[in-house]
Amino acid sequence: MAEGEGEDDTIGVYVGGRNPAGERHGQGWAVLPNGDFYQGCYCRGMRNGKCRSHSAATAQEYHDEAAVTGLRRGLYVFMKSGARYEGEWRRHMKYGVGKMIYPDGSRYEGDWRNDLKHGFGGYYYPNGDVYEGAWFKGKRHGLGTYFYAETCVKFMGTWIEGVIQGPGQIIYPKHRYYGSWTRNVPKGRGCFVFEANCMQHGFYLLVNEKSEKELGEGEEEEKEEEKYNFEEEVELDETLGKTPMWRARNVTAFVAELLPPEPVPVPVHDSIPSLSECTMDFDLMQFEEPSVKGVGEEGQIDDDDWLLQRQQFLEDPTKTD
Repeated sequence: MAEGEGEDDTIGVYVGGRNPAGERHGQGWAVLPNGDFYQGCYCRGMRNGKCRSHSAATAQEYHDEAAVTGLRRGLYVFMKSGARYEGEWRRHMKYGVGKMIYPDGSRYEGDWRNDLKHGFGGYYYPNGDVYEGAWFKGKRHGLGTYFYAETCVKFMGTWIEGVIQGPGQIIYPKHRYYGSWTRNVPKGRGCFVFEANCMQHGFYLLVNEKSEKELGEGEEEEKEEEKYNFEEEVELDETLGKTPMWRARNVTAFVAELLPPEPVPVPVHDSIPSLSECTMDFDLMQFEEPSVKGVGEEGQIDDDDWLLQRQQFLEDPTKTD
């Protein structure tokens, strides 16, 4: 029976546990007024992960209660779009580890915070493309890899608020490019490394698409200053209307010391909301071990080595090499 029958239905149908105050509390399922469906755990009327009643005064009572009423995961189905989320919750929001399947068939599996992708996770696209790496407040932010299924090319580098920025590398079937990116396009010094154990050094220039004139970094700065002479500071997109063009300088034997800098983790500062109403436990996310180990037979570091390093850090954050 729908709660609030005879009046405007703002609650929907609910079947499950309640606390002495009549709030939804413990395991249950609900059909919301908009038709969406949820099955999982509630805490003081809100969708939540493992919940703790205020009556559970001791740790043993808490664990006993959790064994009966605590669900670590909840399923939410968006009936109109067909999207669905299965994972952990906190205060009505996706929070913890979970999987979201979107209407177009894409899916995200990883960490969440306050209904946003936040932490480490993988996004799998319908065309076979895959992004695995760091997220911050719903955007790619930090170290990550993007695999292009159509061309079998993989990019490894750093994202800043959803945009590729800084050192990175592109892994082609038979060679690699090491360099730096600005707003999703390569720019500046870099090198190609080939299977023949040689390196081609050079740099990417940003070419004006209209005039086809090549601009170096110094020339770009002068042109932009002439175009934008405002008193207030304006953030300029130096890649707008330009395409990167490779300019080779010389070829040498492979020397690791000549490679551009490797991408590094992006420091972030974020606060974690306190839990005054309910207590929840979340396990660190476990990922399947990559099919290729971090260090190959010849002692070379594999592409996925940083993923293994992250897992080792999660297991023992105090350990340093």
